[in-house]
Amino acid sequence: MRNIIIGDVHGMFDELVDLLNEVNPTPQDRVVFVGDLIDKGPDSPEVVAFLRSFAEDHDVVLVEGNHEDKHRRFRKNIRERPDTAREMADRTPELSEITSRLSSEDIGFLESAVPFHRIEEHNILVVHAGIPGSMTDFPETLEEARSLGGKRKKRFGQILRTRHIHHETGKMLPLGSEGPDDHFWAETHDGRFGHIVFGHEPFLDGVAHFNHATGIDTGAVFGGGLTAMIVEEDGSRDFVSVPSRKMAEPLEC
Repeated sequence: MRNIIIGDVHGMFDELVDLLNEVNPTPQDRVVFVGDLIDKGPDSPEVVAFLRSFAEDHDVVLVEGNHEDKHRRFRKNIRERPDTAREMADRTPELSEITSRLSSEDIGFLESAVPFHRIEEHNILVVHAGIPGSMTDFPETLEEARSLGGKRKKRFGQILRTRHIHHETGKMLPLGSEGPDDHFWAETHDGRFGHIVFGHEPFLDGVAHFNHATGIDTGAVFGGGLTAMIVEEDGSRDFVSVPSRKMAEPLEC
């Protein structure tokens, strides 16, 4: 069995089909998405519907990205806090546009997303964004992660958004607040939770290799490409990328 880990799709349907055709997963393989299937690109509903169908006869794991998290909160607010949902939709119109085009089955597929995925036999941990240097423990199981509450839940949720960390404390920094002495988290990650495979940060020059982490978001939506990391049964790793057919977003967005 291969573990096929795929970077941020962001609504790039053609590139997703190209990559899956290139990698050719079998029903015995496990296909893991690092999150952010949706938003920014042109075909988010098509991506979700396709993968929901694909998952009917393939072993698919969707790790939740910050964009799936945003849509999940939007759907909850539609039910429980309509005024908040309207404010969210006013700020981000694609929330309601994409939601209106998803079937209940598509939404169920998105709701099946997990906060992380472990490949125990190869000491790999798949998260969407990163691990703050200040994080000293990590849930052993999904059940443990889902049971977190209060401040612990909020701190754990940083794995969906972490990019830069404070050079002294290791704490996650809000986007754009990093200084010249601060670090991208993977540069100093010590492997305490295994080898981290992540997305979230686009690397247009190709896969980013760190001592204890690998970044596989190669910026499909920004004109880069869509990449899969393939972990073979013996633990060897290979990478397959397909070029973007078009750029849906400028990188600065």
